[in-house]
Amino acid sequence: MTATALTRGTPGAPLPKLTPARVARSEWIKLRSVRSTVWALAASAVVIAGTGLLLTTLTRGHLAASGHQQSHVDAVRISLFGMYLAQLTVGVLGVLLATGEYATGMIRATLAAMPRRTTVLAAKAAVVTAVTLAAGTVAVFGSVLAGRLILPGHGYTPANGYPVLSLANGTVLRAAAGTVLYLALIALLSLGVATAVRDAAVAIGLVLGLLYLFPILTQVAGSPGVARHLQQIGPMTAGLEIQASTGLRSLPIGPWAGLGVLAAWAAAALLAGGLLLRRRDA
Repeated sequence: MTATALTRGTPGAPLPKLTPARVARSEWIKLRSVRSTVWALAASAVVIAGTGLLLTTLTRGHLAASGHQQSHVDAVRISLFGMYLAQLTVGVLGVLLATGEYATGMIRATLAAMPRRTTVLAAKAAVVTAVTLAAGTVAVFGSVLAGRLILPGHGYTPANGYPVLSLANGTVLRAAAGTVLYLALIALLSLGVATAVRDAAVAIGLVLGLLYLFPILTQVAGSPGVARHLQQIGPMTAGLEIQASTGLRSLPIGPWAGLGVLAAWAAAALLAGGLLLRRRDA
C-alpha cells in the first residue's frame, strides 16, 4: 500500500495530506479486499445467530418447569450462546488485520506512507471495531428475536418465572448490547496482541490462551475464593457476565464491571502493540 493508493489525486499533482480519516479509509479498503477477513466477519455473524437459533430450538421445557432449577437457567444466555464460538472468528479477524501486511511485506509501504505508526494502529482499531459492531448488532439482536419466538414454546414463559425476551426489558437490552461490545473488545484485544507479536499463528494461540486459561484454572483451583478471583480477572469469564440476567447478586463480578475488565485487557494489548510498533523496524 503506497501513498498513492492511500489517497486519490491527479497524476503529477501533490498528494493530499494524509489525515487519520484517510488512513482509516485505506484500512477499510484493505479489510474488505482480503477474502479471509471478510469470511471471518461473515462467519461470526452466522455462528452467533445460527448457534443461538439451534440451542433455543433444542432447549426443552422441563428445565423451565422445574421449580428448583429455574433460578439456574438464564434464558438470555441461552439465546446468546453462539457468542462463545463467534468470539473465535472475531479474534481471527483482529489478528488477520494486524498480521496480514507483515506476511506480504506491505506493512513497509503502509508505514512509509504514514510514518505516524500509532495513527495506523488507531485506524485499524477503528475499522475492526466498526465492522464488528455492525455484524455483531445484526447477529445478536437476531438471536434475541429467535429466543423470543422459540423459547416460550419450550416452557420459558412468564408463568414459569421467565421474562419475555424483549429489548424493552432493560436487562435483556443490557445483555444484548453488552454482547456486541464484548465482541468488539475481543477484536481489539486480538488486534493488540497480533500487532505485538506480528505472527498470525502465535497471536491466535496467545488470544486463545488468554480467553480459555482462566476458565481452566478456575475449574482446578482448590479454593473457592481463588476460583472466584480468577473469574473476576479473566477477560472471558469477567466479560461474559454482561450477559447475565438472573442471579446477579451471586455473580463473581457485576455485568458492567466484568466488561470493564475485558476493556482493560484490550487497552493493555493495544498499548503494548502500539509501543512495539513504534520501536521496531517494519
